[in-house]
Amino acid sequence: MNLDKTHPLDSSDLDAHMSTAVNTVRLLTVNTHKGFTALNRRFILPELREAVRAVSADVVFLQEVLGTHEKHALRFHDWPKMSQYEFLADSIWTDFAYGRNAVYPDGDHGNALLSKFPITRYENLDISIAGPERRGLLHSVLQVPGHEEFHAICVHLGLREAHRQQQLRLLCDLLDSLPADAPVVVAGDFNDWRLKGAQVLDRCAGMHEVFAVAQGKVAKTFPARWPVLRLDRIYVRNATSHKARILSNKPWTHLSDHLPLAVEIHL
Repeated sequence: MNLDKTHPLDSSDLDAHMSTAVNTVRLLTVNTHKGFTALNRRFILPELREAVRAVSADVVFLQEVLGTHEKHALRFHDWPKMSQYEFLADSIWTDFAYGRNAVYPDGDHGNALLSKFPITRYENLDISIAGPERRGLLHSVLQVPGHEEFHAICVHLGLREAHRQQQLRLLCDLLDSLPADAPVVVAGDFNDWRLKGAQVLDRCAGMHEVFAVAQGKVAKTFPARWPVLRLDRIYVRNATSHKARILSNKPWTHLSDHLPLAVEIHL
């Protein structure tokens, strides 16, 4: 279901969801490249959906996902009749949220979150700095059984270092405003190829990056076929991370220009 900014659960739904505590949550983050292969050579959204489903994640963080695109809808015979995030959610992820960042004559794109848990509310925070780049932080609050609130923030930061530094400070402001004991996940495309973002986020109390903990360095994810840049991240707070994986095998190497990241977190 597509939710407005707030979507309170009724008491019967809440009781049902809280009956059995969930202490393990599987996460996936992927830059979808608007459903096209690198260099936009081929439309592969149906293949991408199958690959995302195969990971069996509970929560999926999507960047560069299209809400609408009128010309593409006319050009490609297998273009979905719904938004790309609804198409990817299918019947697997019952709840989803979309943060529209860029709007142009033919359509729009932004970040999205797919969740097997109820999304009680969400908000897209505009962190655009200047010029044509439009960026946002999609902040969703999930009702994970056994936990009062679970915060999921989908990130796609700017290409310029000065912009990223300002955007990271805005992200830290958001993190500082959240309950100190609530589980928090921040995931997405940080575009932080100079590796300066970690210095800012390390100052946000209690955050850790799952690959930095597991492997000593954040993951190489770009370009997908020969990854050399460490652009994508998963940060968590009030949770431990396990089984961090870079999805670098087929079919992922040709489904986007970024490799996806997956991890299991324990609450």
